[in-house]
Amino acid sequence: MEDVIQIKDQFYVLATSSLADDRTRVLKWGETFAVFNRLGDVESIGLGEQGLYHRGTRHLSRLALRMGDKVPQLLRSTVQNDNAFLTLDMMNPDVYRDGVFLPRGSVHLFRSKFLWQDVCYDKLRLANFHSYPIKTSISLEFAADYADIFQVRGTKREFTGEMLPPIVEEDRVVLSYRGRDGKLRCTRLEFSPVPERISQHSVGFVVSLNPKEETAISITTSCEQQTSNRSIIDFGVAMEEALSRLERDRRKFCGITTSDFRFNAWLSRSEADVHMMISGNPEGAYPYGGVPWFNTVFGRDGILTAMECLWAAPWIAKCVLKFLAENQATSIVPEEEAEPGKILHEMRHGEMANLKEVPFGRYYGSVDSTPLFVMLAGAYFDYSKDVEFIKEIWPNVLAALDWMDTYGDLDKDCYVEYQAKSKKGLSQQGWKDSHDSVFYRDGVLAAPPIALCEVQAYVFGAKKAAARIAAHLGFPERAEVLNRMADRLQEQFERDFWDDELNSYVLALDGKKNPCRVRSSNAGHCLWTGIASPEHAARLATTLLQEDNFCGWGIRTLASGEVRYNPMSYHNGSVWPHDNAIIASGLARYGYKDEALRVLGALFEASTFMEFNRLPELFCGFHKRSDVEGPTLYPVACSPQAWAAASPYLLFGACLGITVNPAEHVVEFASPRLPQSISYVDLTNLKVGDHAVDLRLRRDGDEICAEVIRGHGDVKVRVRP
Repeated sequence: MEDVIQIKDQFYVLATSSLADDRTRVLKWGETFAVFNRLGDVESIGLGEQGLYHRGTRHLSRLALRMGDKVPQLLRSTVQNDNAFLTLDMMNPDVYRDGVFLPRGSVHLFRSKFLWQDVCYDKLRLANFHSYPIKTSISLEFAADYADIFQVRGTKREFTGEMLPPIVEEDRVVLSYRGRDGKLRCTRLEFSPVPERISQHSVGFVVSLNPKEETAISITTSCEQQTSNRSIIDFGVAMEEALSRLERDRRKFCGITTSDFRFNAWLSRSEADVHMMISGNPEGAYPYGGVPWFNTVFGRDGILTAMECLWAAPWIAKCVLKFLAENQATSIVPEEEAEPGKILHEMRHGEMANLKEVPFGRYYGSVDSTPLFVMLAGAYFDYSKDVEFIKEIWPNVLAALDWMDTYGDLDKDCYVEYQAKSKKGLSQQGWKDSHDSVFYRDGVLAAPPIALCEVQAYVFGAKKAAARIAAHLGFPERAEVLNRMADRLQEQFERDFWDDELNSYVLALDGKKNPCRVRSSNAGHCLWTGIASPEHAARLATTLLQEDNFCGWGIRTLASGEVRYNPMSYHNGSVWPHDNAIIASGLARYGYKDEALRVLGALFEASTFMEFNRLPELFCGFHKRSDVEGPTLYPVACSPQAWAAASPYLLFGACLGITVNPAEHVVEFASPRLPQSISYVDLTNLKVGDHAVDLRLRRDGDEICAEVIRGHGDVKVRVRP
């Protein structure tokens, strides 16, 4: 079966068990992330994804803490609300050693872990609550397999690099691996105090404590690309630096607080997850895709996350646009799916990417990143009026538009299509990029080149956005041409993609322009960009909220009546938060605020059943909603994941109808609506150009009113019924 999966979809993430088997704990800083078990250890259980990773390679594949040769008993394990720390309370189990019995609960073990500057900090604090002096041992076993993230995901390799002899000193161990790409990767473990015993795979400490006495043990694990003698700052200093950086970054974000503490838990975790996805990244505030499988730059993911957060954090959009402009393709490279003007899909730094065993070192195999890039440029300009920056990337916008009209539309039918050019690349290149996501009504996979409905909607949105920019920059003729092209595309799209029987836009057109007559969530994206006619928008809104599409926790990626519907699949019946947020924003655009609120409410209720109130990348789309059990987890979903974390911002922005006019320093709320359980929403540090405002939106009968709490500059706030 494994071989069959590899043949059909070589980048399928293998799963031999469920996430529910053992809930993991995730930390991330920059290109380093860690997946621990609930004890803060690393074991080869569950999905096998646990470990400490750096730049796409696992630097720690085992870390097992023992107290008196026993696994400590867990009392509490949580990632703090700011995502910066993993903290655990544990106690000793019943231990009988050398004729001495130590009853459970005599020794309290507090463990705290965090990542900072490619180092994992791990501190153990032991306290004796027994009536007598105690003596026990603490040991750690460790190993590093240096597996590439694609190996962890299930891809087999014929050859690997060389494990080098470990270096063992009195207070440190260095494990090393020279990859077939010539790079040296090292894991340096340092211990304080000096352990009683130390070897290449374990250390041991003897702990003697009087009643009420405490002691501490520190472990630092440094991920390095070469052997280094750089000094590692101690736990306390690193913690202060990490917290200071976190607080500084959070002050830049617009905060959302409501009258409902349950909503606040969801919003707080979402904000912390967005921060986690950008913190420490060498690309700046570019949000990585998600942990564990996508802790790197993705074009589509970064763009959509920035779009979701635009009104709350426009500076993320600027960073995304800048990086993608700098890495825009300039030549034809078939194995990378690169063509002049095309926007990056994915960038990897692991051994397999460096050796081109996978094509994702620098890979351009997405059909939608390019029009979405232009859409983001327009949206950022609308919210910032940052003319100088837009002038800087205007050549990149023009190159992206040229790609859409040339390489993206080889048959010159106005539709942007895709067909894989690399045998190692993705066969499906929309956001639903699993191999079986595009098919005809009978379930047969569609023949390329494929024109997805949402991609045409993005192209429409891109040309309208570029027209607005062109007009402002003093190119009225180009603006007129772009508007005409968008209008022509809209007219043609309405004719070719709308299906009266489905009451929806078809999923796609194949290479011969035959429709894939399938009801999918893709059609909802057509509302988001405005390509849908008002009549079709009304009918589509009804379709998307019917029971076969809406499962109670959100809108499924595929209607339950379709042949390939499977609520446990990746793209054919599951529920994706970002997908729902985009659809809700589209519903609100056409005035369907009640429907948008219904989607917001469904995702919020789903979050209340999730650990830490964190919405994962996706979850299963089973038929009946149960208010007792909650939604069913998908086994290999990223959690946290950037565009899932950002979805509440787009949802609230849509329901509140937020628009910002930085030129006139105006914030407007068009027909704002709030869920019934919320009586007010506070927005703090809402940026309006160079100014900012703190305000409260509160329910007053059937109306929503705005109150300015504090203003930084001359900002006007308007509510338009």
